[in-house]
Amino acid sequence: MNIRTPLIRSLVAVLMALPVPAMAKFITTFQGAAVYSSRNDVALPGDTGTRFSYTDDLGSDIVFSPRIETGYEFAGRHYAGFMASWLRIEADGRLDRAIDFDGKTFAAGTDVKAGFRFDSYRATYRYYFLINDSVKLGAGITGKIRDAEISLEGGGQKGGLDNTGFVPLLNYYLEWIISPSYSLLTYGDAAWSPYGRAEDIFAGLLYRFNEGAALMVGYRILEGGADNDTVYTFSMFHYAVFGVEMRF
Repeated sequence: MNIRTPLIRSLVAVLMALPVPAMAKFITTFQGAAVYSSRNDVALPGDTGTRFSYTDDLGSDIVFSPRIETGYEFAGRHYAGFMASWLRIEADGRLDRAIDFDGKTFAAGTDVKAGFRFDSYRATYRYYFLINDSVKLGAGITGKIRDAEISLEGGGQKGGLDNTGFVPLLNYYLEWIISPSYSLLTYGDAAWSPYGRAEDIFAGLLYRFNEGAALMVGYRILEGGADNDTVYTFSMFHYAVFGVEMRF
């Protein structure tokens, strides 16, 4: 590697000199999932818009959603990590009733297309209260950046809303270690308030085929939404998850 400047050379020297605590582990997981929508209800604005469903009033297909999780276990019982996931839903159909959406009226009989985007970026700290040969149990907090969008277009009209915001969540992790090769695992984030809620929960199986790598399969539920004057949106998504976990 050709390091050209003294500044870069100095940064590399500092990073290489940083101590790595005993028991430290970097963990990265790549996940892909087939996602089915069982509920996706919206209204814009939330107080005066017509409530309608992307799943009941329109039709949407199963879609693919990727996710990356990377973190660092250190000092035996601590974890700090980041997660990014992306979800895009498209729905279409012919309206059987008039819909007021974003100050526009979409007449009955109009062919429309709707979009739903929900991207999530999170930072998590977790502490493991219990670690032994059979169980690994921890809990912590997550800070989530939600980047979402809903839209509806048809009949020469288009309306929509982009919304980016911060959401604090509670985090948990529970692994039942059946053998050196197999574990049952559930983990996730959740929160509730009078104005909305959010749950992102995974449950599945880990198969460790060597010390540093594992395959994972399972089910994830992503559910939640908001009910306020600006927007009404509540959704439930079901994920069939397959992933690879690497530890080093």
